Amino acid sequence: MRLLLSFTCLLWTCFYCTAQQTQSVSGKVLNNQTKEILASVTIVIEGTIYNTQTNSVGAFKIDTDLQGDFVLNISKPDFSAQRLAISLDGNSIDLGTIFLEKDFTLEKSDNLITLTDGDLSDDDQSTSVSAGLLQATRDVFLNRAAFDFGQAFFRVRGYDSQNGQVLLNGIAMNKFFDGRPQWNNWGGLNDVIRNQEFSNGLEASSYTFGGILGNTNIDMRPSTLRPGTRLSSSISNRTYTGRLMTTYTAPVSEKGIAYTFSASRRWAKEGYLDGTLYDAYSFFGAFEYKPNEKHSFTLTSILARNRRGRSSAITEEVLELGGRKYNPYWGEQNGKIRNAREREIFEPIFMFNHYFKNKSLKLTSGISYQFGTNSRSRLGYFNAPNPDPTYYRYLPSFYINNPVGADFTNAALAREGFGENPQINWNNLYTSNSNIQNGGKASYILNDDTTNDSQLSISSIANININAKFNLDFGINYRSIASENYAQVNDLLGADFHEDIDPFSDTQNDINGNLNKTVGDIFNYHYDIKASRFSSFGQFRAAFNKWDGFIAISASNTNYQRIGLFQNERFLETSFGESEQIKFSDYGFKTGFAYKLTGRHWIKVNSAYISRPPTLQNVFINPRENNELVSNLQSEQISSADINYFIRLPDLTGRLTGFYTRFQNTTDINFFFVDAGLGSDFVQEAITDLDKLHMGIEMGLEYQASSSVKLSAVANIGKYVYASDPNVTINFDTAGAEEDLIDPEGNIDLGVAKIKDLKLAQGPQQAFALGIEYRDPKYWWVGATTNYLANNYANISTITRTQSFFLDPETGKTFPDATSENVENLLRQSKLDDFYLLNLVGGKSWLKNGTYISIFASINNAFDTVFRTGGYEQSRNGNFGQLQQDNLRNDPSFAPKYWYGFGRTYFLNFAISF
Repeated sequence: MRLLLSFTCLLWTCFYCTAQQTQSVSGKVLNNQTKEILASVTIVIEGTIYNTQTNSVGAFKIDTDLQGDFVLNISKPDFSAQRLAISLDGNSIDLGTIFLEKDFTLEKSDNLITLTDGDLSDDDQSTSVSAGLLQATRDVFLNRAAFDFGQAFFRVRGYDSQNGQVLLNGIAMNKFFDGRPQWNNWGGLNDVIRNQEFSNGLEASSYTFGGILGNTNIDMRPSTLRPGTRLSSSISNRTYTGRLMTTYTAPVSEKGIAYTFSASRRWAKEGYLDGTLYDAYSFFGAFEYKPNEKHSFTLTSILARNRRGRSSAITEEVLELGGRKYNPYWGEQNGKIRNAREREIFEPIFMFNHYFKNKSLKLTSGISYQFGTNSRSRLGYFNAPNPDPTYYRYLPSFYINNPVGADFTNAALAREGFGENPQINWNNLYTSNSNIQNGGKASYILNDDTTNDSQLSISSIANININAKFNLDFGINYRSIASENYAQVNDLLGADFHEDIDPFSDTQNDINGNLNKTVGDIFNYHYDIKASRFSSFGQFRAAFNKWDGFIAISASNTNYQRIGLFQNERFLETSFGESEQIKFSDYGFKTGFAYKLTGRHWIKVNSAYISRPPTLQNVFINPRENNELVSNLQSEQISSADINYFIRLPDLTGRLTGFYTRFQNTTDINFFFVDAGLGSDFVQEAITDLDKLHMGIEMGLEYQASSSVKLSAVANIGKYVYASDPNVTINFDTAGAEEDLIDPEGNIDLGVAKIKDLKLAQGPQQAFALGIEYRDPKYWWVGATTNYLANNYANISTITRTQSFFLDPETGKTFPDATSENVENLLRQSKLDDFYLLNLVGGKSWLKNGTYISIFASINNAFDTVFRTGGYEQSRNGNFGQLQQDNLRNDPSFAPKYWYGFGRTYFLNFAISF
C-alpha cells in the first residue's frame, strides 16, 4: 500500500511538472505599412530548436516546454526582423498582432558589385573575396565584413572563397578549376537571389557538408519570391556607371503555376579605374508547377553575359607617375578607349528541380547543365619591343639603377616620355605590323585565352525529421565537366598572318598543324580537361532544451585527365594525347555542440577534419604544353575548430568567436620570368608540402539604443601565416638553365623555401568598426561606419627564399656578401599601410496606393583615403646579386606591385515595387 501511494504521488508530481512546462507562444504578423497579412514569416525562439512559420492568415503558434527568459525572432525576406523578449513559466503567451516593416536597406547588397564583379587581378595574381557568401546573414560581424571591410578585400578568417560553397536550388556551383563560386554567372540578378540560407563557418547546413568558410543555398523558386513587379535604376562611379533592372513574379495560381522573369543591364564606358569598360546583360526565367502542397517542379534558366576591361597591379614608381587610377592595359584608338586585357564570361545555366515536403521528410533534387565561354584577351609580341608602357626598360628607375652608374639625364627623359605617352599606342602596333620587311607576318597580335566548359550536375538532398529532437540529413552529388582550352587569334592588328612558333626556343607549338594562323584560328596551345566528382554526406542533428549538437561525415571520389590536342615540338612525348587519370578519394568529418547557459546566453563549439583534392589549376605543372603532373601530388588536409559565445538580449545581440585552422599538404603553381642562380627563363614553379595557419578572434555587438537608434561594434584580430617550409620545384626551358641540373621531366628541385612564419597575403588581418544607424518613423534612415584596417601584407616570392637565391649564376658559387643580415634586409616582407575608412548610407521609402518607392544612397571612403588592398613581390630578380643591385638606390625596377582601393565612390539606387 505504501509503495502504491508513493507511485501515485510520483505520477501526480510528473503530471504536475509536465503541465507546468507545457505552454504555447502565439500571435499574428502583418505588414506595418499596408496592414496586409504576412504568410511564411519565420518565427524562432533564439538559441533553441523551436521554430515555425505563419500560415495563410498570418497566424503562428509554437508549443514548447522551455522555462526561462528568451528572445523571439520574427523575420521574413525583404522585411526588418522583430525581436521580442518573452518569459516562459508554463503559461501560454498570446503576443497579439506583430508588425514588420519593409527593409529597404537590402539595397546595400548592390554595393557588393565592386567585390563580386570587380576584377582587380592580373594573370599571375588572384584576388578573391568571400563577400558574396555573406549576403544572406544578419550577423553584424559578417555584415561589416561584406559591406565595409570588403572594399579593402578583407577575407573572413583569412579564408579564400573556395572554402565556402554556393548552391543554386540545392546544386553546388563552385568551379572545378579553382574551387570558387563564379558570381558573374548570376550577376545582376539581385531580385531573384535574395532568398538565401546561410550557415556560418563550421555550422551544420541542411544542404551540404560544405566548407569551413560557410555555405549559402539560394532558393530561386518563383513561389518563394515576392509576387509582383519591381523596377530599379542605379548610378555609380564604381565598376559600372549605370544599371537598369526589372523583375516580375506571378503568384501561385489556382492551378499551382507560378513564374518569374528578371532582366538587367549594367554598363560603363569607363569604371573607377582608367580604361575599365563594363558591359553586362543578365536574364532569368523560372517556371514552377505545384500540383499540391507536397510537390513542386521547377524549370530555371540563367543567362548572364559579362564583359569588362581589366586593370593591373602597379609599383609605387608607376603610382607616382600615373596616379591611383592608372591602368597600363589600355590606349586610345580612333578616339575610343581600347583595353588589351578584356575578360568576357558567358556560361548559361539550365536547371530542373523537384521538391517534396511532408511533416517528416523534405527532398530537394535537381539536375543542372552549364556551358559556355570564359575568355581573357592579351597583347602578344614576337621579336618586337614590349608594348606595355610600364615595362621596366621604359621607366626612370631603369636608368637610375644602371650597374655602371645612375643616368639621371635619361631617367628624366623617361619620366617625360611616360607623361606624354602613358598608355598603349595602338597606332604604333599597326604601323609595326605593316612593315614591308615582315612580309605580312605579325609582330603584334591580340589573342584570347579561352575556356569552353560543359558541366553536368546531379544532386539530391533528403532532410528527415525523426521527431521534435532528432533530424537526419543526407545528400549525394555528381558533377562532370568537359573543358576545352586554347588560344585564339582575335586581331592581327593589320598583319596578314601570325607564325605559330615559340620566339624563345624557335620551335613549333603544333608540329601537325598549319604554321601560319589568321583571325579565328587556334594557336599556341590546345587541350581538353575531363574531370568528375561523386560526393555524398550524412548528418545527424539532436536538440534538447539545454543543449544541441550535430555530427556530419562526407566522402568523395575525384578524377582528372588532360588530353593534348597539339603536339608541341618542345615536348614531343608528353604534349599530345591522354595523360594518366589522376584519382583522389577524400573524406570529411565535423561536429558541433551548443550549451545554453540561459535562454539568452549560450556557447557553441565546432570542429572539423577535412581531406579535399587539389583544384585543377594545381594538378598539371604546365597544362598548356604537356601532361606533366606535380610531383608527389596529394590531397590537402584541413583541421579546424572554433568556440563561440552568443548573447541575445532584447536590446543587445552579439557573438564572440575564437577560431583555429591549419591547412596541410597544400599545392600551389606559379608562372613568371626569373633571373635565378641556376639560369634565366620563363618558369613554372610548383610549391608542395605547404602548410598554412589561420587563428584569431571575431567579435560583433549590436545595441538597440532606442526604437530609432542602433549602435554596432565589430573587431577581428587574426594571425595568418605560413606554417611550414615547403618544397619548391621549377620547370625551366632546357635552354635557360644548366642541363645537368634538370631531371628527365625537365624539372629542377630547389629544395625547401624558408618561409615559415611569414605572413599570408589574405587581406587585412586586423579590422575594427564602429557604426551608428538612425531609422525614423517616417521611413527614412541614415547610417555611418568608421573602419580601421591593419596588418595587411604583400604576397612573397617563394623562389627567393630557396638556396638558389644565394648562387651567383656566373660562378655557380655563393655571393660573398650574401650574409644573413643582408639577405634579411632584402627579403623583408612588405607590410601595407594601416588605414581608416568612413562609409555613409541612407535611404527613404514611400507607400503610394499599394506601390512601394525607395531610394538608397551610399558613399564609400568618404575622406578619399589612398590605400593598398594587396600586392606581391616580383620574382624577376631571383638571385641575391641582381636584387641587391636593383635596391641600391631605393627605387627598384622590380619593386613589389600593389592593387589600390577605390577612392571616394557613390552608389544611388531608385526602385519601384507593385
